[in-house]
Amino acid sequence: MRIVVIGAGVVGLACARALVHDGHAVRVVERALAGDRTSFGNAGGLAVSEIAPASAPGLWKNVPRWLVDPLGPLSIRPGHALRLLPWLRRFLASGTPAEIARISAANAALNRRVYDDILPLLADVGLSGDLRRDGALTLYESEEGFEAERTDWERRAAHGFPHEVLSREEARAMEPALSPRIARAVFDPAWGIVADPRRIVEGLEAWLRAKEVAFHEAEAVAIEPKLDRVSVALGDGTTGDADLVVVAAGAWSARLAASVGDPVLLESERGYNVTIPRPNIALARQLVFAERKFVATPLAPGLRIGGAAEFAGLDAPARLDRADALARLARVYLRDLDTRGGTRWMGQRPSTPDGLPVIGWSPGKGRVIYAFGHGHLGLTQAATTGRLVAGLLTGDTAGVDMTPYAISRFAR
Repeated sequence: MRIVVIGAGVVGLACARALVHDGHAVRVVERALAGDRTSFGNAGGLAVSEIAPASAPGLWKNVPRWLVDPLGPLSIRPGHALRLLPWLRRFLASGTPAEIARISAANAALNRRVYDDILPLLADVGLSGDLRRDGALTLYESEEGFEAERTDWERRAAHGFPHEVLSREEARAMEPALSPRIARAVFDPAWGIVADPRRIVEGLEAWLRAKEVAFHEAEAVAIEPKLDRVSVALGDGTTGDADLVVVAAGAWSARLAASVGDPVLLESERGYNVTIPRPNIALARQLVFAERKFVATPLAPGLRIGGAAEFAGLDAPARLDRADALARLARVYLRDLDTRGGTRWMGQRPSTPDGLPVIGWSPGKGRVIYAFGHGHLGLTQAATTGRLVAGLLTGDTAGVDMTPYAISRFAR
């Protein structure tokens, strides 16, 4: 088939790779090939045990405190607050015990496949050595903080992701750079990290170009499915026809779904980070600071301090002082950290309110497949998403029930 993949982030490129492997003629359309794509600067973690939605009972009680804290994990631009309300209502509805159980099961079905799918991808692009499977440490400042998440850890274990609870002393023996502020830790052996997310994106692009996949730099503005083909209108005034279109445009995907007639609740959840080339400390694995909602990851370019969630829409200018705040926060928990010389960055996470990606056919339209909305799990779920997208054409989705990821869930 002649297939257009819209989006050249890690998810779009993983979809293109899987389709090429199945013998399809693929063309990739990307709005900013020469730009700093969202996948370039993510935290680099394969968060395979991260299965629950961000929403939880009582979470709303923390929001006022987070919003007024300059080092807090949440920011909402005043001009975007009203537009965010429909998304927020669905987000809060996803925090009931029944919904958390349903969503966790659906994410676990994807995440149990992560290594099976990403290892062949890394081998294709010559980056097998870039994957480290040293696990992650989730850190708590208080016993109360750990107890508040005990149920979440039990849920992960029930889905096949075991863990080990550690004392402060055991955690600091594993990571000597930690300050004494840590009261409790959990070692999660399932997590991995890659040396540099940017290398994977660039490696996939190079592999696809070597397979004669064409790349077209233009913004896809509308999709029109027809009886025998599908047309894609581009911002440069051209129109392209194909047998099938895969929408993997990240946070920009909702506009394209709307042009097809498929409603979806999708927000740009902006994430900020700073990458410090000479941090003066060494970490063996990714650290997750549970109460403060940020991570520290040792990558090839340096120590990446990332996190925060800002809701401001797609077009508002970046507030890179959020990255500076993360650097200041990290110094509280990492002894002797030198934050000088850091490179600040912002990316637009495509986030659904229920924490599940959108993967599947456009209902009733045909010729359009969606692959977006992975939130914090884009790198984690990219190769698996590519496998499933290709499988939708053959009927082989590796035993995964695709119902929970359908875009039709937003129509009700």
